[in-house]
Amino acid sequence: MRLIVAGRLERELARYREAELTYPERGATAGSLPAGYRHLRCRRLLGHGRPVLDAAAALIMSWRMHRHAGLRLAATASGADVGATVVMCAGWGRVGVLAACRVVWALDEDDRRGFAYGTLPDHPEVGEEAFVVERDAGNAVWLGITAFSRPDGLLPLLAGPAGRRAQDMMTSRYARVVRDATGLAER
Repeated sequence: MRLIVAGRLERELARYREAELTYPERGATAGSLPAGYRHLRCRRLLGHGRPVLDAAAALIMSWRMHRHAGLRLAATASGADVGATVVMCAGWGRVGVLAACRVVWALDEDDRRGFAYGTLPDHPEVGEEAFVVERDAGNAVWLGITAFSRPDGLLPLLAGPAGRRAQDMMTSRYARVVRDATGLAER
């Protein structure tokens, strides 16, 4: 785990462009989640119809969901394309905790869009997180967030329940950001 100054995210990004993922189960959020990790699944109704799906997908795939949830970030691509590297900073004022990730899969289907990223060195967790919006047969649009993770290092391990609450809080924040933004698209 590393603390960084938010204004240095672009410089930090260069350090992680060639870094390897910190876990072996690459892409597992697209199927069965692996044992040995904490599993997180969140599914929220966003609204109904193609405009809601399109608005939610645009928010997720452009990193705007992360930014609107309060994270500062720099990425190697303007969208969540496979292979894109992103460094994020969550914190207080100009200083925060670094979280570096790489997009490991993405989907762009008629009724399903999203991506997953996996952790890179110095991230406080080891694992993967996926964000998918989908429209079901009844025209309802859902946001799904799926993750498997475990603490990486002594400080995150000592954080224990507080670390899990922080992850749950960010998941709720992501869901709220997407729901609030797409609620306008449904009207």
